[in-house]
Amino acid sequence: MIKIGNIELPDFPLLLAPMEDVSDPPFRRLCKTHGADLMFSEFISSEGLIRDAIKSRMKLDIFDYERPVGIQIFGGDEEAMAMSSKIVSAVNPDLIDINFGCPVKKVVCKGAGAAVLKDVDLMVRLTKAVIKGTDLPVTVKTRLGWDDNSINIDEVAERLQDIGVQALSIHGRTRAQLYKGEADWSHIARVKNNPRITMPIFGNGDIDSVEKAIEYKERYGVDGIMIGRAAIGYPWIFNEIKHYAKTGEKFPVPTMHDRIDAARNHLTWAMEWKGEWTGIAETRRHYTNYFKGISHFKEYRQKLVTLDNAADLMKAFDEISTAFADYSFV
Repeated sequence: MIKIGNIELPDFPLLLAPMEDVSDPPFRRLCKTHGADLMFSEFISSEGLIRDAIKSRMKLDIFDYERPVGIQIFGGDEEAMAMSSKIVSAVNPDLIDINFGCPVKKVVCKGAGAAVLKDVDLMVRLTKAVIKGTDLPVTVKTRLGWDDNSINIDEVAERLQDIGVQALSIHGRTRAQLYKGEADWSHIARVKNNPRITMPIFGNGDIDSVEKAIEYKERYGVDGIMIGRAAIGYPWIFNEIKHYAKTGEKFPVPTMHDRIDAARNHLTWAMEWKGEWTGIAETRRHYTNYFKGISHFKEYRQKLVTLDNAADLMKAFDEISTAFADYSFV
């Protein structure tokens, strides 16, 4: 069993990574249904929260069926992070996660996300501000360092643990790499094997198959794995990994019925959350992933991304079910 504060997770938990414009409540609900053990909100700007920005506030929505669930915040100002910690605590997530890993230019330019890796003293002060503002467990997601010449994850891990951080998720790339090249988990393993480190260490980066998940579990000895892009359009990956770890056998690939069911649920839950029009509009970008690689699907994909009312979309799903009833995935 893995513990983060009072949160009890199974041995070798599978975490859903916080992903901008992806990890919203409908998507999280799908991943929870298919085996995710711990999930996080999209990352939320501390500055946006204290300005009461509508988009930032909407990201605070969490539901009991998701638990345990964390809300992730980012920022580069101690006062804003402290205030955000209090605001987030009021909606009662199970934990608060701090993003010190986002490599995107618009975040880094504000001295937040992965930019904080260049100043570990600042990282410590920002983290202390969040911890001081809440009674919830505080965790961190970060990267190996700013670039190959400044990999400092060993120092980061020790100093964060020393001030009370209760778990650390590490993406196996530097900020300079963005998402290019391969994630190097050897640095993550070194942190995990450090006798001073007692908090859970979760590995992240390039986990895109059940085989790789189990291989990395055994090779690098991490406490769990955080999965991001591989779950987009494929929420089944969580239960597939668990089944493979337990039996050494792979689940059959999701059928067309499974994919239609996932897309239909995603749409339904999005409409329940944000209303019909917004739910329809925001789900459109997901259909390509649910129905990736299917021959002769273009006509139906076009329908899914252009129809603008729920009844017609549900009819389109029924049409797809009939037209592809005998379709088999290799």
